[in-house]
Amino acid sequence: METDVRLTKLAGCAGCGAKVGAGTLVSLLNGFRTRTDPNLIVGFDKSDDASVYRLNDELALVQTTDFFPPVVDDPFVYGQIAAANALSDVYAMGGEPKLALNLMCIPEQMDAHTVQEILRGGYEKAYEAGAIISGGHTIHGAEPLYGLAVTGFVHPDRVLTNSGARPGDDLILTKPLGVGILMTAAKAEMAEPSVLERICLQMKTLNKAARDIMVKYPVHSCTDVTGFALLGHSYEMAQGSGVSIHIDADRVPFHPEALELARMGLIPAGAYRNRDYAEKGVRASEKVSRELQDIFYDPQTSGGLLIAVPHESAGALLEELKDRLPCAEQIGWADTPEEYSVYLEKE
Repeated sequence: METDVRLTKLAGCAGCGAKVGAGTLVSLLNGFRTRTDPNLIVGFDKSDDASVYRLNDELALVQTTDFFPPVVDDPFVYGQIAAANALSDVYAMGGEPKLALNLMCIPEQMDAHTVQEILRGGYEKAYEAGAIISGGHTIHGAEPLYGLAVTGFVHPDRVLTNSGARPGDDLILTKPLGVGILMTAAKAEMAEPSVLERICLQMKTLNKAARDIMVKYPVHSCTDVTGFALLGHSYEMAQGSGVSIHIDADRVPFHPEALELARMGLIPAGAYRNRDYAEKGVRASEKVSRELQDIFYDPQTSGGLLIAVPHESAGALLEELKDRLPCAEQIGWADTPEEYSVYLEKE
């Protein structure tokens, strides 16, 4: 149900498009001194999705947090999407979320019912994931914000990072791209209701099914494709893994409506930040149009998993994924290091 409050009108940015650019983050953390611990399996040195701390030989703790401004006006759906997005980082590490805390900022214009509906959406999505929201922290501010701090668990020997891809791996993407462009169009009232319904369904869909299938296979690396877009996250995976990544533009799933909107220039600001950050490491074929590149730089909210798996296992993994996630596709492969980190190709 929609309320009289237009949530998206209260925010300057929408969803993961509000993220600080990866290049800005790199400069902010440059030279930052941190403490080390032999049980810290994953910190922020490789731009990973979550931190992982070994508790014992059988169990490691996964911690992450994510919150953002509204992407939709329906407060319940907004809560679902924000929770699904936060939970995704645990799935990307191969873990299972178990505990969460609400993070919320409430502007004066928001009534109590709207706040309750956002929280209800988050609670229901966390419950679907098998996690319990046990509290949180709420403040007043100029714009609405909602998300979760999430704790999960994984076996220490089965942690997946964004820096484990190996030459010869195939790359699989589990959700189509174009969400940021379509939500930008929605704010301008230039997106059809049926398209918005499809996008909302995708954004509030957990990556749980993809994770549960993925962990059956000898996956080398994984990340979720969110605010830094397909090319930004691929660039980070290539850099962290010491490989080159080749993406076949013809195989990448995306919402077809996003192509014409990109051609019209309806590009979120986050896409330009992503291009500024990753373009130096990306070599795009001249056959790949500018608007298609814009889709690959488009920040995604609650996007899919990008999975690097040995070629001999990729076919079986993709087949099983498609039974649950029909949009999943094998979009490229990893190779030995080359001049560029990411090659965007098209026949």
